[in-house]
Amino acid sequence: MDSLTQIVLGAAVGEAVLGKKIGNKAMLYGAIAGTIPDLDTFASHFTDTVTALQIHRGFTHSIIFSLLFAPVFGKIVSLYDKSVSWKSWSWLFFFGLITHPMLDAFTTWGTQFFWPSTNRLAFKTIFVIDPLYTIPFIVCLILAMRLPKTNCKRSFYNKLGISISSAYLLLSVILKFITYQKFTQALQTQNIAYTNIITKPTAFNTILWTANVDTPTAYLIGHYSFFDTQPIHFASYPKNHELLTPIKKDKSIQKLIKISEGWYSITKKENQLYFNDLRFGLLSLSPKATNFAFSYRISQANKEIQVTEVKKDRENAKNLLSSLLKRIRGN
Repeated sequence: MDSLTQIVLGAAVGEAVLGKKIGNKAMLYGAIAGTIPDLDTFASHFTDTVTALQIHRGFTHSIIFSLLFAPVFGKIVSLYDKSVSWKSWSWLFFFGLITHPMLDAFTTWGTQFFWPSTNRLAFKTIFVIDPLYTIPFIVCLILAMRLPKTNCKRSFYNKLGISISSAYLLLSVILKFITYQKFTQALQTQNIAYTNIITKPTAFNTILWTANVDTPTAYLIGHYSFFDTQPIHFASYPKNHELLTPIKKDKSIQKLIKISEGWYSITKKENQLYFNDLRFGLLSLSPKATNFAFSYRISQANKEIQVTEVKKDRENAKNLLSSLLKRIRGN
C-alpha cells in the first residue's frame, strides 16, 4: 500500500501495543516501524532497474526481517527512552513491521513474505491506494490521538479504525470472489478458451474490477463494474513473446519474466522493444489502449541488454482518473 496508509496502520498498531503506557509516542514509533520495510525502495539509487524491482517488497517485507530486526530496533530505542522495557519496544516494532507486508500481500504486487523464497504472496484484492480503506482509518486515529492515554475512548477509536479497515479488506476478498465468477461466466458464455485468469480491482476502488485472461497467442483484458448492465467485453493484446527470442536468455530479461509471473507482452515501436507487465493493466480503459502502466524499454549497448522503465506523465494519470470515474458507473 501507499506510504500514508502504512504510516497510519503502523501508528494504530503501535497504539494497540503500548498506547495505554506511553500515549502518542506509541503512535509515533509505530508509524516509524510501519515505514521501515519500504526503505528497500532506495535500492533503485544504487542498482539497475530490474534488480531494484526484485529487491522491492523482498527481504524487508518478510517474516524473517520482522523477527530479526524488531529486537534490534527495540534495543536502539530502549537505550534513550526508558518509558518501557526493551521487550515492550521490541513487540511494538515486531507488530509494526509484520503488519506492513501483511497488508501489502493483498495488493497486486504482493510481497516475498516467506523470503528467501522469491515467490510473492499476492491476493490482488485491493489497489495500492484506496481512500475507502485509508480515510476512515485516519479519522479514527486522529480522534484517538487527541485524547489522554488513560481515556478509554482512545482505545475505542483506535480499535474502531482497525476494525473498519480490516472489515473493508475482508469485503475486498468477497468482492474478488464475486467478480471472478462474473468473468469466468462471461468467458464461458462467449466460448473463449483460456488457460489462466487473474482478477484485481482498478485504481482507487473496489467497484470496478479487471481480468487478465491467458489464451494461446494473446492476453485478453476485460472490465466489470457492479453497476454494469451490458456483457463484459474482452480486448485482445498479442503476446509477441517470439520477439524476445534473440535475447531471452539474458539475465535481465529472465528476471523481468519472473517478476511479471509470466504475464507480459512485447511491443515493438520504431524498431524498439518494450516489455509490458500486464499485471497492472493499462493507463486507459479504452479497448484500443496500448499504454501499459508498467512498461520497460529494452535496449542493447556494447552487447549488453539494458532495461529502463518508461516514465508516466500527469496527463496519463488525469485521463485514467477521468475514464475510471465514467466506467465505474457502468457500461
